[in-house]
Amino acid sequence: MNKTMRFCGVALTAFAAMLFFGANGEAYIDPSVMTYIIQAVAGIVIAVGAAVGIYWRKAKKKINATLGVDENKNKEIESDELVVADEAAETQDKE
Repeated sequence: MNKTMRFCGVALTAFAAMLFFGANGEAYIDPSVMTYIIQAVAGIVIAVGAAVGIYWRKAKKKINATLGVDENKNKEIESDELVVADEAAETQDKE
């Protein structure tokens, strides 16, 4: 843990130095940059939402297993039987 604390201290010092001693830059920002920023923010929001959804389902499943709750208790289950149409059999008989 000592190495981790040392690394965090060095990283924090470097970040603070960049903020306090950074050079000022004057540049033109193209208006189309805003669309890139919007796309980046939307991508981040979607990725975070997907990650939260995945971990929410995992946590919910663990809690339900711990409490003994059955999610599928009142759900109707369809059978896996396949029904073959009689038309196909009739066309084969005619040939």
